[in-house]
Amino acid sequence: MITIHKTTDQGLETLPEVTRGSWINVVDPTVEEIRELTDMGIPPEFITSPLDTDERARVEREDGEVFILLRVPVYQGPTSDVPYTTMPLGIVLDSQWILTISRRPSEVMREFTSGRVRGLSTAKRNRFILQLLHQTATKYLSYLREINRAVDTLEDQLQLSTRNKELLGLLRYQKSLVYFTEALKANELMMERLHRGQFFATYPDDEDLLEDALTENQQAIEMTNIATNILSSTMDAFASIISNNLNMVMRFLAAATIILMVPNLASSLWGMNVQVPMANWPWAFPLITGASVLVALVVAAVFIRRDWM
Repeated sequence: MITIHKTTDQGLETLPEVTRGSWINVVDPTVEEIRELTDMGIPPEFITSPLDTDERARVEREDGEVFILLRVPVYQGPTSDVPYTTMPLGIVLDSQWILTISRRPSEVMREFTSGRVRGLSTAKRNRFILQLLHQTATKYLSYLREINRAVDTLEDQLQLSTRNKELLGLLRYQKSLVYFTEALKANELMMERLHRGQFFATYPDDEDLLEDALTENQQAIEMTNIATNILSSTMDAFASIISNNLNMVMRFLAAATIILMVPNLASSLWGMNVQVPMANWPWAFPLITGASVLVALVVAAVFIRRDWM
């Protein structure tokens, strides 16, 4: 799908065709749309690279156009094998317009298409790219906070758990952190290349915004590393806790089996079809029952005193 936007005095508007200073947003293009973009003079690799989910962040120049590949965070839902992952987002900078292309929608791009980004101007192409870089780093930080809250919830559930469900939940978030780590490092290398190449050095405010984006990205890397280390240690600890909880349950069941075996033994001995003591005594049943219950209570008291149940 191809949509064309441009900022005016009324805000961000959608246009029917490309004009100077417009922003072309492409999401999961069809074959016909890819051909249409190629006819505009965009190199084919600039179109196909962002559609490959394994592409790394980088910067390229060809035929007077600048191509920036950025990895943005994507939320896939709590039931997904990887709740939070990343995907490539391509940015093509032309002298007349700017183009973004991705395989599927992302929350970062929704912020732009909804006009919620402060000071957004499609005519200021360099500033647009810097705002996109900064918004991406900010979204990583936001998702990392959500991951930390979800992990805290799972930790509370794990303390009394004897199952693997919660532990597998932690594993899903650990996968998300691995994807975040690799994407953030690639984004950092790409932004440092932009910084060293003085790509945004024309305006001091743009250079400052790039440095802010770098700072936010580095903070996200540090948060991801910390969360990864804590989560790895937590999973190891809670794996032992689950095993210990299971051992406690098995110990309780074994102790209960031994305690219940005492009355069962008495009933088995006096239930045989042979001559047994007190067979003709009218008070034999309550005496034997009371004695077996008393022995069972004594055994239970010994187990409790020794913390065996």
